Amino acid sequence: MSKSLRALGLAVSALALTHLPAAAQTKVTSEGISANEIVIGTHQDLSGPIKVWGVPVSNGMKMAVEEINAAGGINGRKLKMILEDNGYDPKKAVLASQKMVERDKIFAMIGPMGSPTVLAAQDILFDAGVLQLFPLTAAEFTFKFDPAKPQERLKFNNLLPYVESTRAAVKWMMEAKNFKKPCIMHQDDEYGKNVLDGFTQQLAAMKVSAASVTSYKRGASDFSAQVAKMKSDGCDMVLLGTVIRETIGAMSEAKKLGWDVTFLGATPTNVLEVPTLGKEAVEGLYAASGFEIPYEDTAKGKVKDWLANYKKMFNTDANTQAIIGYNAIETFAFYANKAGKDLTGQKMLDALESGDKFLDIFSSPPTKFSKTDHLANTITQVQQIQKGRWVLVKDNLMF
Repeated sequence: MSKSLRALGLAVSALALTHLPAAAQTKVTSEGISANEIVIGTHQDLSGPIKVWGVPVSNGMKMAVEEINAAGGINGRKLKMILEDNGYDPKKAVLASQKMVERDKIFAMIGPMGSPTVLAAQDILFDAGVLQLFPLTAAEFTFKFDPAKPQERLKFNNLLPYVESTRAAVKWMMEAKNFKKPCIMHQDDEYGKNVLDGFTQQLAAMKVSAASVTSYKRGASDFSAQVAKMKSDGCDMVLLGTVIRETIGAMSEAKKLGWDVTFLGATPTNVLEVPTLGKEAVEGLYAASGFEIPYEDTAKGKVKDWLANYKKMFNTDANTQAIIGYNAIETFAFYANKAGKDLTGQKMLDALESGDKFLDIFSSPPTKFSKTDHLANTITQVQQIQKGRWVLVKDNLMF
């Protein structure tokens, strides 16, 4: 992060800083725009290890598209969304992206799923001048860009960055709970590496050494060796760079061993499926988060109506993932409207960098992008599972 961003910790500054010297050289496509339609694309895990993310994310996106089109579209143009299954496999993500760029002629890729899958496919988009907007990963490569590489200007993100959110959560946990022997178990990929970076950076800042560092291959289901090692190393807090089933698996293994240790999850663990599927095994889990998860019995106003409409449309309760997917399309629509009736790729890029704020219905921090780091305002919270529900325990964390 730049010095100006670090000064605000996790309330990431979105001030318009300096213009990129290479800005005029950025190629941005106007493919996919016609008099009546805007073609957008996304690739999600609909069949692989994190389909519990991919399916509700795509549902939230479908819901937003339907609502926008029912209201007349964006400056008279209806949205057409192309959805492909990446199976959380980088090779499939590459093929899906090639198909959407070359055959479907998409204008923008919105909310693509997964750190390794997005990383593998993004150069296909940049080479074609296609915007990569609000991917379902908070890895730093999704918003950091090099002014000497003007095509990287096409990427924007509106999620909590893994490194900084991890740092804020670890700092608070260490200070509030007086832990002395922190450990980490992380997924062996780009996502896990970002969580590891946040962990090691924060420990270095606090002059604390990690008691144990262990990893697992993406898709693994047996964590007995990792948990046994961390227990043997005497960990008193374990940071989990995991997703859903790996979170439950690790904590279940700890219960099996009779190991009473505090677990802290990175932001992807903060979803309803963890307490729903993990039950008693995950009781007490802490996790970093960007916003509170709404529950139908306590929600009010537009959020309550949204939850009811989602359930009616998909015959299931909405969750964090559905909110993120919905917001990805709504954010795109906000800036596309700002770009005006004569929509082009360049005008869309200018609108995204304009400094205008998008406010969603879920009380998230406002979306407003910097011209040097394409990351929206983000604030870290820590929530905990208490009696099967996520409860806010600390807000507005900084490192």
